[in-house]
Parts: sequence; structure tokens; C-alpha cells
Amino acid sequence: MSAPQTRLFRSARSVIVQPETLCNLDCGYCYLPFRHKRNRMSVEVAQAVAESVRPWTAYGTVDVCWHGGEPLATGRTHLGRLMDTFAGLDVKHGVQTNATLIDDAWCDFFAERNMYVGVSIDGGPSDNASRVDRKGAPAYEKTMQGIRRLIAHGHEVYAIAVVSDPTSERARRLYNFAVETGLSELGVNIEEQEGVNVSTNAYDRGTVIAFWAELMAAWSENPAVRLRELGRTLAYADAVLKGGSEPIRQPPFIDPLPTVAYDGSVTLISPELAGFGNAQGSFASGNVLDTTLDEIISRGADVPWVAEFVHGVDTCRKTCPYFDFCGGGQPANRYFEHGRMDGTETDFCRNSKIALLEGVLKIVEPDTVGRADSSA
Repeated sequence: MSAPQTRLFRSARSVIVQPETLCNLDCGYCYLPFRHKRNRMSVEVAQAVAESVRPWTAYGTVDVCWHGGEPLATGRTHLGRLMDTFAGLDVKHGVQTNATLIDDAWCDFFAERNMYVGVSIDGGPSDNASRVDRKGAPAYEKTMQGIRRLIAHGHEVYAIAVVSDPTSERARRLYNFAVETGLSELGVNIEEQEGVNVSTNAYDRGTVIAFWAELMAAWSENPAVRLRELGRTLAYADAVLKGGSEPIRQPPFIDPLPTVAYDGSVTLISPELAGFGNAQGSFASGNVLDTTLDEIISRGADVPWVAEFVHGVDTCRKTCPYFDFCGGGQPANRYFEHGRMDGTETDFCRNSKIALLEGVLKIVEPDTVGRADSSA
């Protein structure tokens, strides 16, 4: 564990770092507020992050995920300088990218620094229609070129897909795309109402359950690609089947998940809240240039919006039969759907937690649960 902190949070084992706010794409569902502006992280901010995570490395490898904007838009030279501040520390660097800027030199950069690469792509051309460049032109071919280069260079590709039409047909197309493309892992985010994306994400419950059930069925028939959500769900089902009198999810169960913006400001729990605020002020809980991450996390319970969120989580724990699986949802979904942090069930809960569990359990067989680790 890291330095002593309130029992509100689990020990931090990862940090999200924003090297650049600019993005070369203009996706229709994007939640980021500053994606049209160039704001670069300074080396001084990166150094402060590195010093903050140094104590954490005494207890194991720390995950450092570079996430934008489009992090590659900052360039190899600058990103390299930021990463160099972590030299000598037990950290694993990764990047979440739209892959449109990836060339052979980027592939070599990732290999030299032993990085994992996450790519955002929603499926084939018709399913990827919301992912366009700043001129409105489709980004699909450029993204696929980047993926092909990564695979040719021996990199595993971990993809995240946003789904705005969660139907059983869409699930089957998405999984087939993942297999045919040669993806190593697929994560699925049903489109969420958050940030600057105000589109509603209320879908028919039966339709969404059928989406997850079909995704589970497709994987069961051909488990060639790891499915992030399936691994988590089967692991939960396995824990339930093993029984026991204690609740599966016991405090502290909230991941602090600190997100450090380009200017050093730190937002806890939900990266999607970075750059936003409410009537009481910014959702940032401090700045790494003058306060360590451990200090910011330890003071988290005193931040008004965090306290409000924790109250909502406690209400979920007392009232929701899915709590052991879900853990109380995310503050960003509560805020952008309800306008406050202490609400309970959201469309995100219904689509990506409740329907997920029910859909998987419609298909799962007893011997499948034991295979959870292979898909986690």
C-alpha cells in the first residue's frame, strides 16, 4: 500500500496523466472540454507526479497511463521527456490513443519503453462513423493503419469501443471485428452522458441485456479475444458461487484513480470530471506542483463533492441488489445525469452494470465461470 490515507479509498496503484489536451479528432460523443486547444504538460508537472508515485513503487509496479486529448499529438520528443522523469522507478507506462498518428517510429518508441497501447475504435466503418477528424472526415482508415502497424511490430492492441446502439446485432459485429482485426483485448463502453456530450444514454433494458448476452455468446463460441467486461463479470460470478457469509465488496472499495491534468491539477475517482466543476468550484482536489498525490488523496473525504458522492455510494450499498457487483457507480455519471453526486441509479448503471450482469448470466454456464481469468 502507499502512504497512510483515509479508509475511504483503496491504496492507489495507478495514475492517469494528461500530456496534451489537443486532439486531432472531433468524435461526436467526446466528453473532453479542451480538445480543440493545445495545452501541454510541462516537465515540472511530470517530475512532481513521478515524485508522488515514488513511495507507491515500494509495494509493486505502478501503472502510468498517458491519456489526452490525443497524447501522441504532443510528439515523441516531448512525451519522451515527460516519461524520462520516471526513470529508475518501477512503473509501467501505457498510452490510450486514437492510433491515427502511429507510424513505424511510434511503434519503435513504444517498444523501446516497453509500453502497452490502448486504441479507441468502435468497429467497422459504419460502426465507427462518430469518429471523425476536425474536418468531419472519417478516421477509420487512419486508425486501422495504426493498428496494423502496431500488430506488425509485435505489439498487442487493447481496444476500447464506444457503442451508441447496443443491440444484439451490434454486439456480434463488434466481436467479429475484434477477432478479424487481431485485437488482444476489447473493452466496451456504452455511450455515456457526460462532459460536453449531452446526448441521452437511456436505452430499452431488454435490448441492452440482449447486447451483452450476444457479446457473451460470441466469445463463448470463439474465445479468441479477451473481453474486459466479461472477465470482470465472470470473476464476480465465481466469487458468488464460492459463497461465504461476508459481502464480496467491503470498504475501502473506492479507487482514488488520480488524474493529473496538463497543469498539475488533480481530479479523483473519475477522469471524466477533469476540467469541470459545479457551483462550489472546480472538481480538482489539489495540484501536484504543491501537494503530493498521497496528501490530495488523504484529504479527499473533506472535499465537498467527494463527501456527497460517498453519501450516494452508501445509499446504493443499502438499497441496490447489484451493489456487490457495481460498487456504487461513478461520480461523473451521477453529476452529468442527475446534476448532483449523491443520486443513486443512473443510465450508466442500468446499461453497463445491471444489464451487463443480467446479459452474461443469461448465457454463462457453470464451467465457463472458471475461465474468467483467461478473459480478465
